Amino acid sequence: MKLSNQAMGAVMMALQKSIMDQSDIVPVLAGFDFIEAKGELVVENPPVIHFDNLGEEGEADKNA
Repeated sequence: MKLSNQAMGAVMMALQKSIMDQSDIVPVLAGFDFIEAKGELVVENPPVIHFDNLGEEGEADKNA
């Protein structure tokens, strides 16, 4: 089995989230639910990353 592009993206998102939060990636990876689709693995529950709407100077964007 190979990871689908979607699953590879989910792994990369988990890595980015782990780096941003300075947290361990292992629990996120262990929590992935995989399914098989067209001979590849797909992650049913990819991580979600939330960004604050900050302007260039670190203040909340007033146009949002």
